Amino acid sequence: GAKVSRKTKAPALNVTYNSLKNRVTRGNNSPQKRGVCVQVKTMTPKKPNSALRKIARVRLTNLFEVTAYIPGEGHNLQEHSVVLIRGGRVKDLPGVRYHIIRGTLDTGGVENRQQGRSKYGAKRGKGPLVRAAAPAPATGE
Repeated sequence: GAKVSRKTKAPALNVTYNSLKNRVTRGNNSPQKRGVCVQVKTMTPKKPNSALRKIARVRLTNLFEVTAYIPGEGHNLQEHSVVLIRGGRVKDLPGVRYHIIRGTLDTGGVENRQQGRSKYGAKRGKGPLVRAAAPAPATGE
């Protein structure tokens, strides 16, 4: 039967640009794309939420310019930072369809992150891990 192709949710990821031939090729999907931050700012989510979500306007290697979300608490991104983006929208930010991958290229990992570290590029630090307190050693009585 005829192949029914669904419309992509992250369109910037399936276009490549060849700067030598000055040509754009569609239909070869990539899992991630590299890009340069054009602008780093905050954005307010839509109702009923309230916050200042951190986002970046990113110019990709295929000359697309997209808005990407910066996950995690705190970040070190500024204009001209080189970042890696993946697909994945942010439900309460209209028009934000991409996530920046933490801990790659110019993006630092999240400091002091203990759980879900792989998603935020955090190294395993011997930080304040909450463990069951061991019984105190007997002081000779």
